[in-house]
Amino acid sequence: MTSLTIGLLLIALLVVLILLGMHIAIGLILVGFLGIWILRGNIDLAFRLLDLTAWNGIADYLFATIPLFVMMGLLVSASNVGRDTFAVAEVLLRRLLGGLGVATVAANTVFAAVTGVSIASAAVFTRVAVPEMRQHGYRTAFAAGTVAGSSILGMMIPPSLLMIVYGVLAEVSIGSLFIAGVVPGALLAIGFVIVIMAMARFTPGFVYENPEAARQRRAAASKGTEMSGREMLAKLLPIVTLVFLVLGGLYSGYFTPTEAGGVGAFGALIIALMRKSLTRQKTWEIIRQTGAISVSILFLLIAASFYSRMLSVAGLPNGIAGLIRDGGFSATGFLAMYILLIIALGMILDSTSILLIVVPIMAPIADGFGFNLIHFGVLTVLAVEIGLLTPPFGISVFTVHNTLNDPNVGVEQVFLGALPFILVMMVVLLVLAFFPALSLALI
Repeated sequence: MTSLTIGLLLIALLVVLILLGMHIAIGLILVGFLGIWILRGNIDLAFRLLDLTAWNGIADYLFATIPLFVMMGLLVSASNVGRDTFAVAEVLLRRLLGGLGVATVAANTVFAAVTGVSIASAAVFTRVAVPEMRQHGYRTAFAAGTVAGSSILGMMIPPSLLMIVYGVLAEVSIGSLFIAGVVPGALLAIGFVIVIMAMARFTPGFVYENPEAARQRRAAASKGTEMSGREMLAKLLPIVTLVFLVLGGLYSGYFTPTEAGGVGAFGALIIALMRKSLTRQKTWEIIRQTGAISVSILFLLIAASFYSRMLSVAGLPNGIAGLIRDGGFSATGFLAMYILLIIALGMILDSTSILLIVVPIMAPIADGFGFNLIHFGVLTVLAVEIGLLTPPFGISVFTVHNTLNDPNVGVEQVFLGALPFILVMMVVLLVLAFFPALSLALI
């Protein structure tokens, strides 16, 4: 049996173990250990490599980015910044067709620029936006689908934890990845707004419980509660300042990603203190969650690094690249196959698991085909995001459904409400694939 065959069997074993419920990090380490032991016939070598990887895998200063951005997101959530952002967007956009849906997308876009986690956005806006949309006559399925769909902006608009993971696995600049996500994130947000307004105009029954009542309510919107410019400024200033600090510093080159994370976390702490949002219990909970989330991500990266070493020992990237070339695949054919594979895996695995399994194999092959790995990373993250909304896994959909906790709203209704957003994401994915300059223009 060849090394390539053994490597492919080990990948199949990894997928089976994950589907059976094994934690992805444990599965990566177990498969990596077995692979090196079998391929080299030396268990001591497998232990030595595991020992080296545990230290070298996360020793770089860059990895401080992870706890800093995680803490920033948790502090922002605790400060009710998401609620304030939605309140301002609601007042400004309520006269539009599907105005509250557009407000949800707008608020999520801004919120994404300081959290970097889709699940956080989904949880926050399920509590904030869905009750408000229901009160104004929107169908619950549409409201929940809008929150689930727009929540994925957290993984495209920087800072993004998925981009950090991809950058580490593909060994590319995380700062460049962050900047490359700005235009695609804006395209997604614009696409979501267009599809919401189009549905409100042409298929109002999908959006509203009673379309005629919704029209009358929108016509009377000018009589609703107004918000002064000073109130709007007070609500938006914290998050706008934070976005300016983090993205402005990154884009100008004044901050490294790690420094931007530190400035962002400190800024979020100041906001939380000024708003008196931190009790002793809440502060401890934020510290505990920061540690738990960061340690789990760093452990995953150690496991992925060890798994990558096993793949290199097996010669898997070179072997698969050879098979692809011998099969007559062009660069376009390879990219199409890769994206379809990512979307298919998204139906059964979570986003981080997909990156950890496929990027160490496919990034070297993509590099060999001449793809810019920054552009390839944007396409990868976007394809993985589609998996956050597709059944049967669809973690963003399940987060919204569980947070909503409404027995009258089935998870299949939320999946249906998110379907238009999946279509928009696929269109944007195709546009970015054919026009790489859109993701590389700001770098």
